[in-house]
Amino acid sequence: MDYFFLSLLFTVSLSTITFLLFRPTSTASRRKLRPPPGNIGLPFIGETLQLISAYKTENPEPFIDSRVARYGTLFTTHVFGERTVFSTDPDTNRFILQNEGRLFESSYPGSISNLVGRHSLLLMRGCLHRKMHSLTMSFANSTIIKDHLLVDIDRLVRLNLDSWTGRILLMEEAKKITFELTMKQLLSIDPCEWTEKLRKIYMRVIEGFFCIPSPIFSITYRRAIKARKRVAEELSLVVRGRRKEMEKGLKKNDMLAALFDSNGGNGGGGGGGGGGDGFTDDEIVDFLVSLLVAGYDTTSTTMTLAVKFITDTPLALAQLKDEHDEIRARKAASAPLEWEDYKSMPFTQCVINETLRVSNIISGVFRRAMKDVDIKGYTIPRGSKVFTSLRAVHLSQENFKDARVFDPWRWEKMSDPTNFMPFGGGPRRCPGYELARVSLSVFLHHLVTRFSWKPAEEDKLVFFPTTRTQKRYPIIVQNRSSIAKKCIE
Repeated sequence: MDYFFLSLLFTVSLSTITFLLFRPTSTASRRKLRPPPGNIGLPFIGETLQLISAYKTENPEPFIDSRVARYGTLFTTHVFGERTVFSTDPDTNRFILQNEGRLFESSYPGSISNLVGRHSLLLMRGCLHRKMHSLTMSFANSTIIKDHLLVDIDRLVRLNLDSWTGRILLMEEAKKITFELTMKQLLSIDPCEWTEKLRKIYMRVIEGFFCIPSPIFSITYRRAIKARKRVAEELSLVVRGRRKEMEKGLKKNDMLAALFDSNGGNGGGGGGGGGGDGFTDDEIVDFLVSLLVAGYDTTSTTMTLAVKFITDTPLALAQLKDEHDEIRARKAASAPLEWEDYKSMPFTQCVINETLRVSNIISGVFRRAMKDVDIKGYTIPRGSKVFTSLRAVHLSQENFKDARVFDPWRWEKMSDPTNFMPFGGGPRRCPGYELARVSLSVFLHHLVTRFSWKPAEEDKLVFFPTTRTQKRYPIIVQNRSSIAKKCIE
């Protein structure tokens, strides 16, 4: 109870400060603007409690649905300490995301900003962001995946599945896989005791993303800050060690090497950030932490939910098995997947698309208006927080028939899904979207060709603070070869 009142006090204080900072400065300016309609709810705390309450249920949609029905697809509310304009219109969302750096800029809650670090890709802006976003994309494009990364993805997925037996928590196993894949891509480090230790520490960092950003008011956030410091210390040791290796002429083909090369590979001095002296160790560590965020939690959750959805849809599971059994029949049992195999998985891509659409791991993105923006007959005032709701678009009956039903076959008929934006859009579109698809495809291939499974107990989706399963989706797995052997006997 004390924690609740402390949290409420913090929210009230933050709301008051925000109101004083961003309120119109004159009666004339208030008359001139026509902000989107809406309801700011209770004094100071707004509609934050209604939003959280909705997202703690199995069906959070009514929070947005009821407001869209009353005010339209662009409405004003007040959540997490700020007046916020919600957009549930696909055209408006595209407009907002594509005008990054001109009309809108990225804006994240303080808890996330503090934990990823001020030099992270999430918080970079302007020329530096364009440079580093391009660098990241160049290291995760189709050619790089095909020529360098696919073999490691296949090997690490196999390695993890080799230990599966009996009852497992699928979400935990998926997190191990994606963390190891990300560490390999970023730092060329294979799974070991150190990576597993780092993963467990890093999980505490993730837990602090949606807390009140104050160590005084939130124990979880205080633990996350301490964990973030430990992660930074461990990664700094790796960065310093790699700099010494480079001085001896040793070079690896990974993201860290690309960061060294992006400024001539010079040492850790100076102002970094795109200057001639190269990036400092602190800047590189922040950048690596943000890439771990992008590659670890979202992909592992999508893996888990894809399995849950196809388990609940037997026809989809049967068709997925047929597709991958056919691929495996063309190859030796131990042969790794190749690029041509990945390209021959059309139904797998349907399953991935539908999982991304229904689950909405990233329900939307926050931006802030850099100036007064006229759109849809309204004016979004300068300084306003804006939330582009990807979830609302993906689950709208106007955009997708039977939108809240898992139906992977819908993607066999869609040639141009313009309203589908699971990886965001504009200059900040997730640079690792292709890598995520390949990782998911390889995982599903080895899962369905090697195992049969059934849920160990009933589990359900929860949506706060992020989309996931409540019990980490426990399943009982059995090797398909052992099942076949029993049938023969």
